Amino acid sequence: MELRDMLAKSNPVERLIDHLAATLEGALALRRRVGDIAVVEQVTQGQFWTAVSLAALCHDAGKIPDGFQAMLRGTTQSWGERHEVVSLGFLPCLIEDERLLTWVATGVATHHRSLEGGRGPVIKLYGGAPDAEWRDRLRPLPDSVAVELIGWLARTAKRAGLPAASLSPEELDVVGEARRMFDLLLDRWELPAHPDEGLAAVLLQGAVTLADHVSSAHGTLHTRQPIGIRFRALLEKAFTEKGQSLRPHQAEAAETGGHLLLRAPTGSGKTEAGLLWAATQAAEITRRTGGVPRVFFTLPYLASINAMAARLGGLLEDDTLVGVMHSRAASYHLARAICPEDGEDEHAEAAKKAVSRAAATRLFRETVRVGTPYQILRGVLAGPAHSGTLIDAANSVFVLDELHAYDPRRLGYILASARLWERLGGRLTVLSATLPGVLARLFRDLLDQDVRLIEASAVGAPLRHRLGLRERHLTDPESVEEIRSRLAAGDSVLVVANNVADAQRLFAELEPEADAAFLLHSRFRRMDRSALEQAIAERFGVGRDRLPGLVVATQVVEVSLDVDFDCLLTSAAPLEALLQRFGRVNRIAARPPADVIVHAAAFAPRRKGGEEFADGVYPRTPVETGWHILTRHDGCAVDEADARLWLDEVYDTVWGQEWHDEVLRHQTEFTEAFLGFAHPFVSRDELAERFDELFDGTEAVLDRDRDAYEADLATGHKAAGRLLAERYLIPMPHWAAPLTTWEKRLGVRIIDAEYDERLGLGEVHGRVAQVYQAGEVL
Repeated sequence: MELRDMLAKSNPVERLIDHLAATLEGALALRRRVGDIAVVEQVTQGQFWTAVSLAALCHDAGKIPDGFQAMLRGTTQSWGERHEVVSLGFLPCLIEDERLLTWVATGVATHHRSLEGGRGPVIKLYGGAPDAEWRDRLRPLPDSVAVELIGWLARTAKRAGLPAASLSPEELDVVGEARRMFDLLLDRWELPAHPDEGLAAVLLQGAVTLADHVSSAHGTLHTRQPIGIRFRALLEKAFTEKGQSLRPHQAEAAETGGHLLLRAPTGSGKTEAGLLWAATQAAEITRRTGGVPRVFFTLPYLASINAMAARLGGLLEDDTLVGVMHSRAASYHLARAICPEDGEDEHAEAAKKAVSRAAATRLFRETVRVGTPYQILRGVLAGPAHSGTLIDAANSVFVLDELHAYDPRRLGYILASARLWERLGGRLTVLSATLPGVLARLFRDLLDQDVRLIEASAVGAPLRHRLGLRERHLTDPESVEEIRSRLAAGDSVLVVANNVADAQRLFAELEPEADAAFLLHSRFRRMDRSALEQAIAERFGVGRDRLPGLVVATQVVEVSLDVDFDCLLTSAAPLEALLQRFGRVNRIAARPPADVIVHAAAFAPRRKGGEEFADGVYPRTPVETGWHILTRHDGCAVDEADARLWLDEVYDTVWGQEWHDEVLRHQTEFTEAFLGFAHPFVSRDELAERFDELFDGTEAVLDRDRDAYEADLATGHKAAGRLLAERYLIPMPHWAAPLTTWEKRLGVRIIDAEYDERLGLGEVHGRVAQVYQAGEVL
């Protein structure tokens, strides 16, 4: 056999030299998009992208052994060895610079597996094995092809402007050289690395892995940032067409260089201000690095992410430039691609397209991404599976919208990651209607560069809300009667409970009283949740004709939908959460101050003898402190400038100091556990499990939907079938996994529970050690 006969892949069939050339092109494209990363260029003495490119070119050279080729051609089931280890044997003949050689070897050896720990660690497979065993396991291989391949690699590298030795060996001891390079790598990474060096190593791994994935998928990376130098003119044109112009805080944000904190009330155009700021940063980063920065727009809830993605796609006049970055991205694309009247064939075809679109986002194709902060945070898990997220975040722009302060652990983790993003050449802004001063100080103390604070002027701004307090609980009969009277008066009414159980109870009582009634919380099947959100937006969306009706919701409504109600009745919660809920009422101040009525919470421990929580959800102290502040303003119109001072008052307490200390403790904890990279190629599988428990939760299919789920799985294209089946999934918290049974054959959790399309998940049946308590599930 000759070099041209060597395969890299079997399904579809792809020649080895074609795949290596495509992966090199992927690495060069990634370099053009990311640009120079100052911290790693210093560590590698300007050789980072050269090492990435050479590693991409050589990463699969070790696929020429007879055993690997036989496996690809189907004449043997499995080779059982690691091709990337064999690939190391081609490097010494190609690269003369010893420092560069080590970095290239690092990228080649780690593009599939960790050196130590995890699934099939490379050290365990080959470390300490004698030379004779190496040769027995990795040979035979066609020596003439190896010589031919080294010549092809050298010529290809030179054409790409990469350094390559002009050697034409008559023979090449690939396995012997591979063994030597492998031992060199083990010595190199045995001791703890300097933080910058460890970071460079992980980014190198991510770049090689990402280039390989893009090549294998025959994909491309977008090289245009639509939120850039021309964005301001595009936005001003859109404003002019509506008879509007930029507001002072928006213009100020557009002219700000560096990190930004923006405090602006709901309805003041803070999203546009954040995008204008992002455009300025993107243009500056391009000038500094030569790359094409990515813009990450993060939000806390799924519905708000989907709505923002659609909004940005319309604003940019091309939604293919916008990636949806959350665990249900394919479901989002499917929902946008199909109509309710479509048949199953149309659904299946739309599912195939949605899967392709979501896969492209996972390959980091788009330069604008909308998602949760936690999807970007996953990059710190490193390894072949996650290091691509880190390299993609380098030299990027991060817009953190509605970052909630009251969860100290998640905030601490985000703060730690923000410091890493800055270290990687990034710029950050935090947008909030309720940004407390303590959060602003945390960011200013954390980041090395200056952080500017812009506050939208509230002078002359119309008052949107009138505050009312009720000493009784939201579910009290008198409270329910008050809601009934609002519905009878023809109002559009928003009721927000702190937990699912209260929301379901209120909805059951009030639905008969309303012209149209909807219940929204996080425990619906995906397809039912999507339908609910669409129906709510169509009836109560901003700018639509005012219609009477009722929405009962939990916290998911706080920043999820662009809706506008006549009045709000809500359970007491932390002030930040309450102010977000207020923002769903009289949203654009088109009417006199509208009523926002806060009901006292019920405090009780979640478990016997534990700390007390408001309605089983929020810690008692901040809720109680906020309630006492609100009592001073009962019956008054709410000035949003004053509301920010209320927040500062909450945090300027003993509890606030404890909260501050806890945030810093979690920041330090996350930094030490995830961001040191002292051992960059040791598996972080155990950290991934902790991460998933904190952020991801789990999902389950109702026992009654099992057959329908299985039927969808069998629909045509495998990934499309799984996407269609996902419409039956119900999100649940990670701790609720014991309430389910794992169906290995279908690869999904099954839950035996009551369920109603209008009410969502109800009572769970079966013998389980833990009881589902809806009050604890947000």
